[in-house]
Amino acid sequence: MLPHRNIHKYTWTSPDGKTHNQIDHVLIDRRWHSSILDVRSFRGADCETDQYLVIAKVRERFAVGKQAAKRFDRQRFNLRKLNEPGVREQYQIEIKNWFSALENVNDEEDVNRTWEHIKENVQTSAKESLGLHELNQNKHWFDEECLRYLERRKRAKLQWIQDPKQSNVDILNNVRPEVSRHFRNKKKRHI
Repeated sequence: MLPHRNIHKYTWTSPDGKTHNQIDHVLIDRRWHSSILDVRSFRGADCETDQYLVIAKVRERFAVGKQAAKRFDRQRFNLRKLNEPGVREQYQIEIKNWFSALENVNDEEDVNRTWEHIKENVQTSAKESLGLHELNQNKHWFDEECLRYLERRKRAKLQWIQDPKQSNVDILNNVRPEVSRHFRNKKKRHI
């Protein structure tokens, strides 16, 4: 349906490297077919398989309310630190100090301004005593050595894609299990 060069149309290469087929497709409901901008295969993606990665570019419009948009911008505090008695006491003292300062506020002040003041004080004391929550890196075992192995496998695959002769196939078939074995052993040692 979309004009591309033949190398971007086929999604599978046989082990002999000569036969190419288009066996992977993107299905979409007719009412959404105008949302598909482009579909093609990417030969250089390292998926550890004889099939190529197929990517579709889809245009989609979402209606996001203002509340939902604000929710993702919030800072996340490290609430696990509240389990530590010293940190919990420090946070409680800071909050009490802020609220004791609020007792002196006159009744004629705007409610919204007062609420913003309270919110800022609670967030400031939480940031000082608890700190922000840092996202965990899922693969702690993945280091520079693993990155070198991964680059080696990528180079072998790119060499095979550019020149699919038997020697390059053999190199790739030797590198793949070696890299997988290294990753598996590294992860086992970490665990």
